[in-house]
Amino acid sequence: MAQTSSKPQALIVGAGTGLSAAFARQLSAAGYAVHLAARNTDKLEKLAAESGAALHVLDGTDADGTAALIGSLPGDLRVACYNPSARLRGPIAELDPEAARKAVEVTAFGAFVLGQTAARRMLSQQPENGRRGTILFTGASAGVKGFAQSAPFAMGKFAQRGLAQSMARELHPKGIHVAWVNIDGGIRNAARPERTEAADNPDSMLDPEAIAAEYMHLIHQHRSAWSDELVLRPWVERF
Repeated sequence: MAQTSSKPQALIVGAGTGLSAAFARQLSAAGYAVHLAARNTDKLEKLAAESGAALHVLDGTDADGTAALIGSLPGDLRVACYNPSARLRGPIAELDPEAARKAVEVTAFGAFVLGQTAARRMLSQQPENGRRGTILFTGASAGVKGFAQSAPFAMGKFAQRGLAQSMARELHPKGIHVAWVNIDGGIRNAARPERTEAADNPDSMLDPEAIAAEYMHLIHQHRSAWSDELVLRPWVERF
């Protein structure tokens, strides 16, 4: 049996070195015991040392593995976030059906797995200031409008958004805040050349620290004014 902890527990599934890292740092600074789950945790060693996070090897579509991980947490699970998604591009007539199925599983079914398992744990907990926990899903504009040659990604994100809406209507009255965040733009990441911006076009990409700050805001929203969807886009976006 896991050793108990007085710290609130926070779990990020699909953790990486961009948004997840920023969110992990801010959660840690706010007093959460942070858990980072990914299929490959080697790239997260530095972040774990920096934030004090625990690392867990996990495939987000693994229902049994997710249940075991959440069941092992040593304190109340107050924050759960699902980040993974899978992009599969190509003309609809040429897509490999098996690859499309796997892509939708990562984006949509994995979100269901985390959402269901986190909800079960949170429903068993005593409310704190009227709330049992927060479940967040990292979405994209593909969940609002499907783009050409991107059918599997649109399918997954539309399903993920529908899941979040359904969960919010069911769980908000039970003290669990559920929100889907539409990341409508590219996220800046110095570790990836394609995720940087030109010096003459500052803030044309979303800053991961700024996104994470909005996630923290969702966690602390007063329950009389909970958001179930949030759209984040750079100031230069035309919409």
